Amino acid sequence: MIEARQIQEKRYKGIRGVHCNAQMNAKLLRKICVLDEACNAILKNAMEKLGLSARAFDRILKVARTIADIDKQPDIRAEHLAEAIQYRSLDRDNWGK
Repeated sequence: MIEARQIQEKRYKGIRGVHCNAQMNAKLLRKICVLDEACNAILKNAMEKLGLSARAFDRILKVARTIADIDKQPDIRAEHLAEAIQYRSLDRDNWGK
């Protein structure tokens, strides 16, 4: 986890007000969280099936980017995206309440 945070600090060095993935704005999100064709298809499918909002889309990308950082991967992979979508589904179901 500490290494993931260091990756993020390095990534956002010089960007005012951004120190971690959660702080990305929409423009930075599109630049940092570039998805391949398979990941785009997974995310599109999840958005349609779960009826997620644009805000949820952004949150999923931020979480997927963090999961990829924990995994020490330079790019978001399908498994990172799938895990982030699962977390969002649990959140929507008020899991743990």
